[in-house]
Amino acid sequence: MKLVWFRRDLRVKDNIALTEACKSGEPVMAIYYETPIQWKSHGMAPIQADLIRRRLMVLQQDLEALNIPLLFRTVNTFSDINPSLAQLCQQYQIADIYCIRDHELDEVNRDNSIAGLLSLTSTKLNVFDYKCIFPPGSVINGAGNIYRVFTPFKKAWIARLQRENVAPIGTPEPVQINATVQALLKQPSSIEFHYHQDDSVGWPIDDNTIIQRMRDFCRYRVEQYEASRDFPAIPATSQLSPYLAIGAISPRQCLARLFSENQNCLDKSGGGAHVWLSELIWREFYQHITASYPDISKGKGFQSWTDSITWNGDELQFARWKQGRTGFPIVDAAMRQLNETGWMHNRLRMIVASFLVKDLHIDWRWGEKYFMSKLIDGDFAANNGGWQWSASVGTDAQPYFRVFNPTAQSKKFDPNVRFIRRWLKELESVPDEALHEPYRWAEKQGIDLAYPRPIVDHKAARETAISMFEMAKSQQNTQRAES
Repeated sequence: MKLVWFRRDLRVKDNIALTEACKSGEPVMAIYYETPIQWKSHGMAPIQADLIRRRLMVLQQDLEALNIPLLFRTVNTFSDINPSLAQLCQQYQIADIYCIRDHELDEVNRDNSIAGLLSLTSTKLNVFDYKCIFPPGSVINGAGNIYRVFTPFKKAWIARLQRENVAPIGTPEPVQINATVQALLKQPSSIEFHYHQDDSVGWPIDDNTIIQRMRDFCRYRVEQYEASRDFPAIPATSQLSPYLAIGAISPRQCLARLFSENQNCLDKSGGGAHVWLSELIWREFYQHITASYPDISKGKGFQSWTDSITWNGDELQFARWKQGRTGFPIVDAAMRQLNETGWMHNRLRMIVASFLVKDLHIDWRWGEKYFMSKLIDGDFAANNGGWQWSASVGTDAQPYFRVFNPTAQSKKFDPNVRFIRRWLKELESVPDEALHEPYRWAEKQGIDLAYPRPIVDHKAARETAISMFEMAKSQQNTQRAES
């Protein structure tokens, strides 16, 4: 008997672990572990948990069509998987386990622990590098080191893409069954989560709808992506990130669809298609960084000198940021979008992250953790990479002296205030031209708004932020000189 262990690869199409298990010609079964205490420690968003649960129900049906039963088990933590999996292997005489490698530190340790346990048995663990187009550590420079800067990484990544076949693999053919599998298929596992869930019904979860969304974006909308992607009032993004995060679709599927509709996407002449390809490569880049630098999974900034920054620990200001009550309309509208929908436009993620770190001077890790607790597309590498970039503590991050002006960003990327109007209903009486800075209009009118004044002076906060970073850098230089 073969066993496929599903983690963040909840699909039957383009799933190398499933495909290899089915090649054996033997009966196959599958397992998924809910680990609620582990998920809580990782801060998984309840809305993402609901998306995973719904996807598992689809996956269970898809696997049944292949004569493969999906077992569902709940254990508290990753370490609790060991005895459960060992018992499962013994009960069903599992010869091989197949799974796709995760790159975060806890997940790496989980797999190493399982491998050690199984090495004492007759069961073999087969782990495949398939989460990225190219495995972490395989896109390297002339010195044999991984890239720490995105642009040369992208160049090398595209060059390798042109040399290799990375087409997605199809759905395997149905496998043979035995009496054990037949009995399991007749009584499928009930998929009921113990982890708290928030309704994710606004995000379709069946294959046909997801693939149609991917096809429509690549065929009809990607052409305008470059020009429109930074404007949150315009539905210009692919909205595929939640499905990539849980593995309902793969990067290979996205890449194949992009190529089929836009043959020139590999160079800048491809316009929006090339820009979207760059976003896919950013996801790969952060996965490679996460896999190669385990300290990132321990909450460390990539730039070690930033460890010396003294952050503001003001819980009240942090709460105002979380609630969307900062007095900066674009920041507040973005946070309310996140809190209500579990998703936030990428330009807004950069704006609110910059505001938290460089206007409120609050530790970027607070924001990173809060995002994970809310995002339906929560992915450690992508979320951590984005926060480290915005906070100027990561690899190839924006310079620390680059500080987004939230009002200027608002005027540039929501010029018609359509996005702000959608989320800040208490500002209905404020005219469009005054909506980026409503307190100024209210002062002239001599009225009080049911909306806060700005909780910080941006100009002064910017100067303080730059001083904080320069002081930390100076401390490192002093320490180096003394050592």
